[in-house]
Amino acid sequence: MADRSQLNPCSIIPSKKANIKDVPGLQNHEGENQDVSAPVFTRKLRKAAVGTGCDIRLRVSVSGHPKPLMTWYHNEELIPPSEAQDSGGLWIRDCHANDAGLYTCVASSELGEASCSAVLAVMDLGEGKRFFILK
Repeated sequence: MADRSQLNPCSIIPSKKANIKDVPGLQNHEGENQDVSAPVFTRKLRKAAVGTGCDIRLRVSVSGHPKPLMTWYHNEELIPPSEAQDSGGLWIRDCHANDAGLYTCVASSELGEASCSAVLAVMDLGEGKRFFILK
């Protein structure tokens, strides 16, 4: 298998369509079958704008069982997991111009994966002026 660092980033990020895999029913700790479902975004990323120096949270909401693993990308590059990431979104603190770009969230589990993307604009508003807009 090819080293991921040598692959085209576009081939690493899955398509936005949910990719559902055929997996037999999962069992809980008592051996009973549980309802299973592939990851689905119930709240997708939305385009946003923020002033330099401000904080912003890119919000998502995902359903699925088992609980999907969330992976984040900025301009098609993997964002290493950190405390800024949680099941509800991604915090970007003290925004700078290099934080602008396309953000993609991928939710994946044994049953498949789903993704959504949005653009973040970072604007230099001058000293002392801070605001953010979510659309």
